[in-house]
Amino acid sequence: MAGVFAAFYFLPSGWPRFDSAIREALELAKWYARDHVILCLLPAFWIAGAIGAFVSQQSVMRYLGPKAPKALSYGVASVSGTILAVCSCTVLPLFSGIYRMGAGLGPASAFLYSGPAINALAIIMTAKVLGFQIGIARAVGAVVFSIVIGILMHLLFRKEEQAKAAKIAALPEVPATRPLWKTAAFFATMVGILVFANWSRPPGGESGFFAVVFSIKWPLTALLAAVLGVMLWRWFKLSGAKLAVTGIVTAASALLLPAHPEACVLAAIAGLVWATAGRDGEAGEWFDQSWTFAKQIFPLLIGGVLVAGLLLGRPGHEGLIPSEWITQSVGGNSFFANAFAGIAGAFMYFATLTEVPILQGLIGNGMGEGPALTLLLAGPALSLPSMIVINSVLGLKKTAAYIGLVIVLSTLAGWGYGAIFG
Repeated sequence: MAGVFAAFYFLPSGWPRFDSAIREALELAKWYARDHVILCLLPAFWIAGAIGAFVSQQSVMRYLGPKAPKALSYGVASVSGTILAVCSCTVLPLFSGIYRMGAGLGPASAFLYSGPAINALAIIMTAKVLGFQIGIARAVGAVVFSIVIGILMHLLFRKEEQAKAAKIAALPEVPATRPLWKTAAFFATMVGILVFANWSRPPGGESGFFAVVFSIKWPLTALLAAVLGVMLWRWFKLSGAKLAVTGIVTAASALLLPAHPEACVLAAIAGLVWATAGRDGEAGEWFDQSWTFAKQIFPLLIGGVLVAGLLLGRPGHEGLIPSEWITQSVGGNSFFANAFAGIAGAFMYFATLTEVPILQGLIGNGMGEGPALTLLLAGPALSLPSMIVINSVLGLKKTAAYIGLVIVLSTLAGWGYGAIFG
């Protein structure tokens, strides 16, 4: 109580930098709410809830558990980012879902890193804007790091992992309620909706695969949503009338508000809540699991975004920490410059693809090639908001180990890259 009183008593309101930082914190939270919550987080919560409701622990253990074939578990986890193309916050519900269902700490950590780090469009954009050499270095480094970080996390906490595996192995085998291909198709459809709804405009030009997909992203999303509706009606026995009304309202939203596709997504999710909340069986469990993830993760994320905006501001705007401090600290290719880039990148929040123009500006102001790669490897995979949520899932010790591994490996990779090519 005394600390809270002192904080408000000595609040530096009226100091231009503090007032500006408060505004930046609110602006960053506003931008995050508008651009990421409806299109990214809400679908991710439902996918994570579906993992808890429709996927047995034995299934997760078979493919991602501590005793699963390492080539399979780490191979799948390390390349997931090329499909998902999500930011460090959107991947959190998915990571939490598979980890709590029994995935080994190693594969789960590899998935947590690779989800935001191995974004195919971001890597192509990096090569196009910053140079082919650093684009290849980012791609190779991200894939290798996801596997190395996963293996090291497993080794650091192998005793806990062995105890977890033994505990889950003792659980009775739950018979599958539907064929594996139906479950796989169901999840593939939801992941497809998440991917296409968040497909970014490619940098420059209107040709090429990414540009073509971007031009038809909403028809593709709508088609997958219709397929999902049929699955929910036929396979999961949700009310056909409620799903039909949801489809009509969603289509009306698209026609009446064509410039606001998030209204369609919100209408569809509201209909899904209407069809599942309060029901018995799998459908009700799906809603309960999704709601649990939302209650746990969303407040922490918004709090983390506010703090990140207060300290670091938005791209092109300053928070409490002056941007010239960062620019001056990442010049050249010294070990300190790389370490600072790794730490700063880990705490900053980068939305998908925004790291490239930010780095372009920093390089123009004297940032070295090594620190640039360090920031590319550490920044998209971590952020202050994601650290807060990871801690709620893994605990302080595992979270500190994961953050430390990302920063240290990124720093060493950038330092070595700068020494060779800088």
